[in-house]
Amino acid sequence: MKRLADYSQHFLRSPALIKSLIGHTNIRKNDTVYDIGAGSGTISAVLAGKVKKVVAIELEPRIFETLRHNMSAYDNVTLVQKDFLTLPLPDEPYKIFANIPFHISSQIVHKITDTPHSLKAAYLIVQKQFARKLLIGSDYFTGQLGAMIAPWYTARIRKPLRRTDYWPHPNSDTVLLEIMPRPEPLLSVAVMPRYRQMIDQAFSDPRVFAKLPLKRAGIGEGIKPSMVRTEQWVAIMLALDEGRK
Repeated sequence: MKRLADYSQHFLRSPALIKSLIGHTNIRKNDTVYDIGAGSGTISAVLAGKVKKVVAIELEPRIFETLRHNMSAYDNVTLVQKDFLTLPLPDEPYKIFANIPFHISSQIVHKITDTPHSLKAAYLIVQKQFARKLLIGSDYFTGQLGAMIAPWYTARIRKPLRRTDYWPHPNSDTVLLEIMPRPEPLLSVAVMPRYRQMIDQAFSDPRVFAKLPLKRAGIGEGIKPSMVRTEQWVAIMLALDEGRK
């Protein structure tokens, strides 16, 4: 289904492919799963046969009417016509499986990881380049967002997709990205705002990064923020907190 230009998105074509991708997740029959940017409901329909409850979120009015029609046969699908970025996150445990609009991938990841809540797992179909920037500890340069979420969440690529899996075909490679809360966070949730402010400033201004206690974290000269590992960022934050006492 074509989407209006202002809501640009590429839709998965095959329910069989969606079933296969769900098989690469920890989604189970008693779960509540959010489908962000549900479109005409292809993903929601597959999820409805596998989980307890599906929350299908779609903003664009014309497509929402198609979604409403297609989901009328499923009594465990709740429809929400809202922008996910403005939607309050639930208090009860939930998971996400969604083919999200690529142009707001960063904003969506920010939202679902920004504050403590009940997210148990997120499976997002995103551009491969975007996913790689979240993989701290890989051979790729990590982006600012990857550093921001690393003390509380892990990220990994579960499955690559083909461009022909979509309509219309995207111009870049895509993957199924998994984001999971760490069983034991590396930093207290209480320091999250200060930690994320530090990351933002360190990536934005080399002078700010140079003034951080890099030696305490074992970071030598010539290292850029995109090359710093999770445990080093944690060590920097702990050293800053010690200096505040």
